Amino acid sequence: MAIHYHLVPRTNLQHPEEAPKFYAIAKSVGEVTLADLAEKIAKGSTTVSDTDVLAVLNEVAKLVESEIVEGNIVRFGRLGNFSLSLNSEGAETEAAFNVKLIKGAKIKFKAGDKLVNALATAKFKKDEKPKVAK
Repeated sequence: MAIHYHLVPRTNLQHPEEAPKFYAIAKSVGEVTLADLAEKIAKGSTTVSDTDVLAVLNEVAKLVESEIVEGNIVRFGRLGNFSLSLNSEGAETEAAFNVKLIKGAKIKFKAGDKLVNALATAKFKKDEKPKVAK
């Protein structure tokens, strides 16, 4: 299976007089839902139904949400880790810091080594430009 991509021109904003260069952008070819994954997992098992697997995956998703909010790093083995990061304004001193300076929180995902290494053997396929209907 190949990773699909298309090319987009980008102008160097520091040198707008230069001709744009073309860069590869990954292009998804579809999506796989939690239900799809459950069905695929169940097909590899003789004792578990896709309904059972989907129920477990839904519970895992709920647990990840609650564990992240509690401040825990959630480690998914070879898949990777989910953790929390904050965005805040700075304060001159520790005593001057106020929770109102926290502007938001984000969930970070760090891919596991096996997932990252899977890309090392990936092939790439350029998608043709879509035809514009007239």
